[in-house]
Amino acid sequence: YSGSVRIDLHTHSNASDGTDAPARVIADAALAGLDVVALTDHDTTAGWAEAVIAAQDAGISLVRGAEISARSRGVSVHLLGYLHDPDHPEIERLGREAREARETRARDMVAKLSADFPVTWDDVVAQTKPGTVIGRPHLADALVAAGVLSTRSEAFETILTPARGYYVPHYAPDPVEVIGAVLAAGGVPVFAHPGADLRGDIVPDSTIEEMAAAGLAGLEVDHRDNSPAQRVRLRSLAAALGLFVTGSSDYHGDGKPNRLGENMTASEVLAEIEHRGLLKVLRS
Repeated sequence: YSGSVRIDLHTHSNASDGTDAPARVIADAALAGLDVVALTDHDTTAGWAEAVIAAQDAGISLVRGAEISARSRGVSVHLLGYLHDPDHPEIERLGREAREARETRARDMVAKLSADFPVTWDDVVAQTKPGTVIGRPHLADALVAAGVLSTRSEAFETILTPARGYYVPHYAPDPVEVIGAVLAAGGVPVFAHPGADLRGDIVPDSTIEEMAAAGLAGLEVDHRDNSPAQRVRLRSLAAALGLFVTGSSDYHGDGKPNRLGENMTASEVLAEIEHRGLLKVLRS
């Protein structure tokens, strides 16, 4: 890869909580001028097959990945796994348990919401396609469809915030366990938006040090939810711990304001990810 290659390593499709089909995400990434894009849906690789075909059609290189849910001392942690075997037993188990936990949590939240708003479980399901990992974004979409709110973002800032009584946490494993599973499956684990303090609590340096000792490979530093101060902190920490740094959009289609390619990853970092990963980048 040359230094001018445009690489975005974090996007979502409607296999999880994005609004667009995997093929549309890939096609739009090509239209946005990207050379390489990663599809990293939450706790699922269901979009990979469609993305592979779309990448060939669009003439863009594809990194296959997933964003895996974890929790450390009550704080949410998202780990991006790249180029791993999707059928490895540990990865498959973590994904299944996360999807089940998300659905149970979503059902519990709908039960609370339905007492005050015209939203049912069927309304939430109507906002998804078969096989979608159901989560809070789909509750937000149901609230919008019911006319309660105008956008998904508004729902997250008001009714669905943890400060309100409708919020229900969900089970997630410790990040060290997730890192072990990603490594066992031949993947490369990267901590997604570790400085996103506007979203809620973030983990301290000591937790990232524990994760690095367990085999964490990198930190997603250049992300719109990491403030300038957090980016300085994270770059320093990455350098001290021997971790590489990535940047990406965390694109969700119309579900969030994030735009494809708004932050990108250096070509030498992608080369390192491919060197470590079991799978290869599928080149156009």
